[in-house]
Order: sequence, then structure tokens, then C-alpha cells
Amino acid sequence: MPIKILMPALSPTMTKGTLAKWHKKEGDLIVSGDLLVEIETDKATMEVEAVDEGVLGKIVVPDGTHNVDVNAVIGFLLEEGETASDIDLSAINVPVVKEAPKPIETKSVPQVPTVPSTSNRIVASPLAKRIALQNNISLGTIQGSGPYGRIIKRDVEGFNGRQDAGPAFQDVPLSTMRRVIAERLVESKQTVPHFYLTVDCNIEALLEARKSLNESLGAQGKKLTVNDFVIWASAFALKDHPEANASWIGNDQIRYYNRADISIAVAIEGGLITPIVKNADLKTIVHISDDVKVLVKKAHEGRLTPEEFQGGSFSISNLGMYGIQSFNAIINPPQACILAVGAGESRPVVKDGAIKIQTMMTCTLSVDHRVVDGKVAAELLGTIKDYLENPWKMMAKGLI
Repeated sequence: MPIKILMPALSPTMTKGTLAKWHKKEGDLIVSGDLLVEIETDKATMEVEAVDEGVLGKIVVPDGTHNVDVNAVIGFLLEEGETASDIDLSAINVPVVKEAPKPIETKSVPQVPTVPSTSNRIVASPLAKRIALQNNISLGTIQGSGPYGRIIKRDVEGFNGRQDAGPAFQDVPLSTMRRVIAERLVESKQTVPHFYLTVDCNIEALLEARKSLNESLGAQGKKLTVNDFVIWASAFALKDHPEANASWIGNDQIRYYNRADISIAVAIEGGLITPIVKNADLKTIVHISDDVKVLVKKAHEGRLTPEEFQGGSFSISNLGMYGIQSFNAIINPPQACILAVGAGESRPVVKDGAIKIQTMMTCTLSVDHRVVDGKVAAELLGTIKDYLENPWKMMAKGLI
């Protein structure tokens, strides 16, 4: 009997996904371990390997199909002696995929002047082409507002002879990742009672410590960032204030963590993902830096495994590299806190009774008031500030 290839569950919470791409075609010989398909989840696009061996007899769910249920049949594998006629499709729901309008060759209307293009194809309705021909209008200068950029009647009739003619906007369908991000953020802002605390941190000493450590690490090709120190400081502060290292589990339960697992917000194509630096309070600053570089690289390449981005007890979002002075981040449920980090910038401050120019960095803590009260949150943020302003206190723990 042909083997059913099922839509895999790539995380405990995954119920649907997008079949982004098949790496094999019907008739190909499949060996266990072969790269079979790419599945797009709410977090990343992940490669799925074949478990069984045989011949790919039938692709049921084609490339680019959205909202495929977990465990739905996406294809069939034929074992030795079986043929495609042995596949029974009557018991499964075969998705109907609507084809996009076929592009129309510009050579089919040679009377209409066109501009050069890399594809030599212009998608237009027959009526739009006829109106353009009658008015000696180049279709290549018109931006289509129809499906898939198709030029339709109103585009030609509204053309004013300028190259920028066309609609003022473009509607783009949500990706699976963007849809889930939207749902989670709306849920967070509507159901989590946020409050915010802000402090300004003097990071002059931190920058000096970072410079000194980077000079000593130069031969190893390693370079520490300010964000590495923020992760380190947050991890130590969570261990000092375990009542803030918590998550909201439900109406009758709060979960307190024994480990400082720090989620770091990473912007990737199409959205955001939060890989986790695990046990950050038990790691050296160099180890944290190495972990972050590996996780960020894997995030951009879509190679993070579920255990590398699911969970975490505390989040950090740093927009300092974009010149943002301060901002309020949205809590990442079920976590209770997220730290928003701004840019380090020179500001005039009063120090030792005199005005001096110092490098200051604004940090804002967003807190779930159901889990953490104001006093605890203030103590946590104050300890983070203390570690950042006095990095020797972290180094004194022997983790350098």
C-alpha cells in the first residue's frame, strides 16, 4: 500500500502551515534522509527530510499552499512493485489551487509600443490592450491594479502619460509568520495588563570593559557587543530577583523559572523571531556572544529548530543600532517581562556635582502586572542598571 506523506508538526503549538516548496518531483527515487519539502511555520521556513524510502508517486499538496492542517496527506510514496494506480485519493481532501492568470506575450499585440523588460511579458486584459492600441499607449509604462499586477481597463483609461501612473498602493496577502505575529501581538496588548518602567544607564564603564575584553580576544577573532552585556546583566538580575523570572500560565497558576533563558528579538525577512540564549546566568560573556552569533545566523537562514526559539523566561528587544533612543516593547506571552534597549548616545549629565558628557542608554521594562508587581519590577530594572553601570560586578562572578 502506498505510504502517506503527512504534513509534519514542527512545534507543539503548530496546527497549520504553508507547504513552501517540494524538493522532489513525482517519479523521483526517495531515500531516507533526502531533503523532501520546505514547510513555512509561524516562525521560520524549515526543511523536512524523508523518513521512508520509495518513489514519489503523487504530490497532493503543491508548492505555495497555505493553511495545510498538521497530519494532512501532502503526498504518497510508492514502495517496490507499486504504481500510481495504487494510490487512493478518494479518502482525502485534495486541495484545489487556483491558477494565476497566464501572462500574455507582448508580441501578441505588436502594434502597441512597449518598453524593454527582463521578462518580455506584460500581463493585461484583452480590453485593456485594445484601448491601449486605439490610444497609442505603451502598456509597458502602466502599472496594473488587477490580480497579480494585471493591467485592466481602468488602468489604461486613467493613464496620464507619466511613468508613475498606476495605483497608490498594493495589497499583499499575509504570510503565515506575519499572520501569527499579528494575532499574538493583538492578544498580548488586549489581554495582558502592561505597565512600563524606564531608566537611563551610564555605560561608560561598560564600554571600557568591552574595549579591553575585545582587545584581549582579538587574536581569537571574537568581538563582544553591548547587547551581549545586556543579556548577561539581565540573566544575573533575574537570578537575583527570581520572583520576576516568571510566566502567566492561566487564571490559577504562575510559573517561576529556575533558569535564566533569555529570548532575543531578531528581525528576519517577513517578520520577527526570538531565539533563546539558555542558562545565560551560567555562561561567560564570550559564550553568550558566541551563542548569539550562531542563533542570529540560523534565524536569518531559517534553520532554527523549535527548541531554539520556543520557551524562554525573559525577552530583550534592542533597537539601538537603528538610532532609537527609547521605546516600549510588547510583552511576548506567556513571559511576564521584556526589556526594550535604546541606543547608547552622548548626553550631558550631572556627575560629581558637574555637568559631563557621558554615554547613556535608555532601557524600558514592559511588565505583566498579573505576574510581577511594581516594586519587584523596579528592583529588577534597578539591578539590571547596576550591572550595566558596574560591569566588574558581573565579572567578579568568575564568568568572563
